[in-house]
Amino acid sequence: MAESTAKNEAEASVIRSDQVILRPLVTEKGVHRSSRHNAYAFEVAKDATKTDIRRAVEELFNVKVLRVHTQNRKGKPRRNRFKSVYTRDWKKAVVKLDAEHRIELF
Repeated sequence: MAESTAKNEAEASVIRSDQVILRPLVTEKGVHRSSRHNAYAFEVAKDATKTDIRRAVEELFNVKVLRVHTQNRKGKPRRNRFKSVYTRDWKKAVVKLDAEHRIELF
């Protein structure tokens, strides 16, 4: 009985592929990384695991992923007149692809 509930919870926690990747990060460093090392950066959902990210990239872009690196980025302090606030925290994933595959972002 306990095994079946644990299995159901694990299946329920899987995120859909279109919910994992929020947007590609197209920066100067990212373009260099994609052209030289075949690695691409994405902003991903904060609760996504490396396995979820690998599955989502493979499904959405039809490529083979070699490895996934993730970073939890902290929000930066910003001032607006008299208030001091922080931007939101977010998660970044750098995905390295097989040499045969490429992703055309633009």
